[in-house]
Amino acid sequence: MTTAYSDHEFVSVKGFSASEMMNEAERYAIKKISKKSGATLSLATLAGAFIGLAFLFYITVTTGNDSTNWGVNRLIGGFAFSMGLILIVIFEGELFTSTVLSSISWANNQVSVPKLLSIWGKVYLGNFFGATLLVLMVTAAGLYQLDGGQWGLNALNIAQHKLHHTWLEAFTLGVLCNILVCTAIWLTFCSANPIVKAAMTMLPVAMFVSSGFEHSIANMFMVPLGIVIAHFSPDTFWLGLGTNAANYADLSINNFLVNNLIPVTLGNIVGGAVLVGLANWGIYRKQMQQPDMLSVNTPVAIKKATKDSAMMNNVKVKDLMNKSPIVLKGSDRTADAIDNLLSNGLTGAPVCDSQQHVVGFFSVHDAMVNLWCEDYLPNANSLVSELMSDEVTALSADESLIDVAEFLVMDKEKVFPVSSMGIATSFSTLSLKDRVKEAKVSKPHILPVITNGRLVGVISRSDVLQALRPLYENEPLVEVAKAV
Repeated sequence: MTTAYSDHEFVSVKGFSASEMMNEAERYAIKKISKKSGATLSLATLAGAFIGLAFLFYITVTTGNDSTNWGVNRLIGGFAFSMGLILIVIFEGELFTSTVLSSISWANNQVSVPKLLSIWGKVYLGNFFGATLLVLMVTAAGLYQLDGGQWGLNALNIAQHKLHHTWLEAFTLGVLCNILVCTAIWLTFCSANPIVKAAMTMLPVAMFVSSGFEHSIANMFMVPLGIVIAHFSPDTFWLGLGTNAANYADLSINNFLVNNLIPVTLGNIVGGAVLVGLANWGIYRKQMQQPDMLSVNTPVAIKKATKDSAMMNNVKVKDLMNKSPIVLKGSDRTADAIDNLLSNGLTGAPVCDSQQHVVGFFSVHDAMVNLWCEDYLPNANSLVSELMSDEVTALSADESLIDVAEFLVMDKEKVFPVSSMGIATSFSTLSLKDRVKEAKVSKPHILPVITNGRLVGVISRSDVLQALRPLYENEPLVEVAKAV
């Protein structure tokens, strides 16, 4: 008996297993490679600014804490810095150090290396724009003069310290940093609850910050801020601190690029793309029962119908399904996808990648919900990948027609209210037929059919009913199978 998968069993407080988290990671990677360039750059700029804001928070809470224990002071700063990744997770920003997890899509043959590097480059550039914009605003606001200039001095010392690693040290610190950043992102795949996601990021981020690991995007903000303070601060700033600008002459763009940004960026790629993304892919992907099933979630076995006749189970989904269905892409404009559905008289269609892996399902309902959320003034350039449901009910081509029919109309927990040990959990005086009629169910109208992880067709409620129609004439279903 093959297993079907349903999104209707999912609730936001449910935790995922390690293998289910792998599925979430694959969906995460697909979303990264499906966005259009404009959306990628905008979200990356936002993420760069968020990381800069987090470093502002770090500088503020660690300034003037000379009497505080060294480790405790850095731990406090680490928790403050975690705000940046929390904001990025909640706002779905594009951060280079987490976007490298899209290496999973390369491993699944869903994106080429040049395309992958292009996406990473766009995110990296957007992060730079965001960080640079915040440096300019912070400088214009004169924040470096806070606490009698101690805030600026703290920023200078942090920036200068980052330029005095050896090349190997900077690279290794970059590896260690992104192991923790991408682990934090991976932990968010355990739940759909935003509060849980936020909590999951805090400890890994606090550890990498307090341990002095190197994050390329954070350094895009921190070191340029130090360079600007060192070269453009007025004399009164230095006089108030009793120090000399010459002490920070090594804060230069050349030193930053060669001694920090390049090795740290390479280390971040190795730590995130290889040691977290590809390593987890290698561990969990091979353990999964259906290795290419990207679009499915919680397994829910459809139990056999109570009919004993082999004839009743002889008709299979593959005998009835539409083998040339309408298929959408995540990169399709929402308006074009709606036109496609309406012109074909459909209420929804599966969304696939270039390898025919199902990555989501886009329906008329998704479009209507988006219209309501946008006050009926939607973004004309919105994409299917932004609105589709990525938790999809999928069937095997060898599934029995009778089992599918039962799945569509039955809620077994309501019709047969018993625990896994066979103990009744509720009582009713209604007959079995009345309980079935009363138990309202919400199941998809169109079901993707998957073989070896790839879409091979779709089957609808109408297809199922049409195949069952001969039963009203006392005709056996086996004849239907022959006819098909």
